[in-house]
Amino acid sequence: MAELPAAPRRWLFTLAIFVGSFLLFLVQPMVARMALPQLGGAPNVWNSAMLVYQALLLAGYAYAHLIGRFSLRKQGVIHLAVLVLAGLTLPLSLAPVSPLQTGWEVVWVPWLFLLTVGPAFFAVSAQAPLIQRWFAAHPDAGNPYPLYAASNLGSFTGLLTYPLLAEPLLTLGEQSGGWTAGYIAMVALVGLAAFSRRDAVVVDRHRSADEETIAWRRKALWLMLPAVPSGLMLSTTTYLTTDIMAIPLLWVIPLGLYLLSYTIAFAERRSMAKVFLVLAPPVVLVGGGIAIFAAGRADLLAAIVSVILLFVAATALHARLYDLRPEPARLSQFYLYTAAGGALGGLFTAILAPALFDWTWEHPLLILAAAALIPLGVWRKLLGLMSEDRQTARLILVVGVFLVFNAALLLYTRVQGDPEPGQLDWLALLAILCLAMVLAARRISFVLVCAALLMALGGLTNLLASMNGERERSYFGIYSITQRADGDTILMHGTTIHGIQLADENSLEPTAYYGRSSGVGLALSEAERLVGPNARIGSVGLGVGTLACYRQPGQRWTFFEIDPTVLEFSQSGNFTFLEDCAPDADMLIGDARLRLDELPPASFDVLIIDAFSSDAIPLHLLTLEAMAIYERALAPGGILLLHTSNRYVRLEPVVARLAQEGGLYAMLWHDKAERRNDLYSSTWIALSPQRGPLDALSTTADWRLLAAPEGPVWTDEYASVLPYLVWENFL
Repeated sequence: MAELPAAPRRWLFTLAIFVGSFLLFLVQPMVARMALPQLGGAPNVWNSAMLVYQALLLAGYAYAHLIGRFSLRKQGVIHLAVLVLAGLTLPLSLAPVSPLQTGWEVVWVPWLFLLTVGPAFFAVSAQAPLIQRWFAAHPDAGNPYPLYAASNLGSFTGLLTYPLLAEPLLTLGEQSGGWTAGYIAMVALVGLAAFSRRDAVVVDRHRSADEETIAWRRKALWLMLPAVPSGLMLSTTTYLTTDIMAIPLLWVIPLGLYLLSYTIAFAERRSMAKVFLVLAPPVVLVGGGIAIFAAGRADLLAAIVSVILLFVAATALHARLYDLRPEPARLSQFYLYTAAGGALGGLFTAILAPALFDWTWEHPLLILAAAALIPLGVWRKLLGLMSEDRQTARLILVVGVFLVFNAALLLYTRVQGDPEPGQLDWLALLAILCLAMVLAARRISFVLVCAALLMALGGLTNLLASMNGERERSYFGIYSITQRADGDTILMHGTTIHGIQLADENSLEPTAYYGRSSGVGLALSEAERLVGPNARIGSVGLGVGTLACYRQPGQRWTFFEIDPTVLEFSQSGNFTFLEDCAPDADMLIGDARLRLDELPPASFDVLIIDAFSSDAIPLHLLTLEAMAIYERALAPGGILLLHTSNRYVRLEPVVARLAQEGGLYAMLWHDKAERRNDLYSSTWIALSPQRGPLDALSTTADWRLLAAPEGPVWTDEYASVLPYLVWENFL
């Protein structure tokens, strides 16, 4: 056997792992961006993509484990062959699949991602465990597990690189080409790593415990410890975009922190991991309490606390996982269990939870699971300082849980009617949480007090709403119907109002963002003067059908709605706009861009795009290609109305650039409706291929020309919200 090099070349193996992981998490948002024109921007699209990636990661780890029976030379040959074969699918482009059928999103979306990126992702995903095993074959290699920290640091870097550099600077074609170049460089690094270990054998010095059977409890922890952070990462994403702020840019934050937690937990120096182990119990308790307390309030504090909770809990759980690692001889088996656990967490959150729950119940359940698994460490000694008698200790625990639950329930009941809790309320909550921390002295009491807090601070209210059938959950979000004290009925999509219907004699009066002084209200009220009698009106986005009550005799109305659940709400009797004002309106279910493209040219005299009323920006509806579809569907003298109300993104310069590129006339009206129970301020942009209709519309209010266009035009190949973010509104 040839003699191994004197140095183990840690730098080479670290670099190969880093580059592979960088590419893995650079490609995830890239492929999601490629699919945007077909899928839109619902949070579950991202969760479905993540589930596919976790499944492919599990397959890659299983492959790495299976080829471990061969010599290192054969492993290198096999893996290089797999990488070359997967490279034949490059450069990446969206797979040609049959059109999406409504109701099959949960299957169709993963299938699209699997066909698009499956081979390349599978080949690269085996890098971390496989190359760590090759590295460990050198007699002077030392501990191989810290290389997993390099792997997750590469993943974290790749994830941040996409929104900060790749998306703002490169088109999708350039991104795909750059990724292909990176893939070739990675294959070269893998080849060098394999060549450096071509004559190595796995030394049996690590197999002293190999004949021993690893206890089933330890293997179960290998599954559960990565499963809970994985599920919590996705549930935090859903929680943020459903109950806090519907901003797709937030999707990458939980994933980035999840990856960073692995980097800290698997680092060779343990000081930082030990800090997180000490912080975890109070952070889980406090973070869980505040998250459930502020759910549905669009509270920035709750968003920050939820992200901190994920980061600290994931780091602590992964640090415990590192402490339970086996000898390097079992390395690939250990990572196989770890990947399986991650896939289980993703399966629960992305597939099972939306089917089983009508609310984001997976989030508090995973917080409880974290409470059951995180090491309590120094907190176990807390109760011992108060009493050494076991009976007294048990009494303290029972009374403590009772007091915490009732105090928290009393506080939550008191602030229910307030739009924002006051300082005294937050101080009271802090005092309750401090009392609850005493109960971290025992595992069972810690889990019980976490459950008590979650139930008292909002869990009971949400449970009653679920039992009363006040909510529905679909692939595209969570909807709830509430009634105010005055009888007005409201449909909420997460924290976004989808529609309001009054209970009095004005029940058919348009409300919310669609009042008569809004841009759409002005245009529809004057439709006969603007575009002629018997106008054909198309509306992308149904809501509760509020706009239907602008219908005038002889008009033909068509609504486009991507979510059948929304249509059910508008036709169930809770809201009567459609039934009373436009019972014969056509309903087209599915992605509006695709459905509009199927219609004959010049199908509408007025086309309303009402897909921007929440803070989620469906980029595929604001590209040059999308505008071409709208213009094709619009009659020559027609009017296109875009609802661009948004707190976090400046859409005016984006639309101005689109209008400039498309040769469209455009103007804007911001309705500063005094915010009452039924009317909200709104921003609408009117566009037309001819100047005449806009001149006529401008007489209805003080419409103004758009601000100067900024940046490059958004296309299906290029779009980035980063330059248009309103940063001060995040504070």
